[in-house]
Amino acid sequence: MVLEPGDAEGDSTNRHRGADQWLFVLSGNGEAKVDGKRYKIGAGSLLLIEKKERHEIRNTGRGVLRTLNFYAPPAYRKDGEPLPRGKK
Repeated sequence: MVLEPGDAEGDSTNRHRGADQWLFVLSGNGEAKVDGKRYKIGAGSLLLIEKKERHEIRNTGRGVLRTLNFYAPPAYRKDGEPLPRGKK
C-alpha cells in the first residue's frame, strides 16, 4: 500500500471479515487505528490486524508511507477485488 502525506486507507467501518492482515512498514511514518486503539507506525513496524477488527491506516509523515500487506487466508483477487469471506 502507498499513501501520500495526509492520506488514509480504511475508516471506522473497514474490516476484513475472513482474513487476518499483517502490515509491515517499508518506509514513512503513520498511525494505525485498530478497534479504537491508536498505534504509531514507522519503517520496520509490523502490525497484526485480526479479522473483524475495524481499522484505518493514516500517513502522518512528510513523505510517502509504504507498506507490505499479507492476508491469511487471502482477502483479495489478483485484480484487487475482495474475495468472499471464508466459511469459518
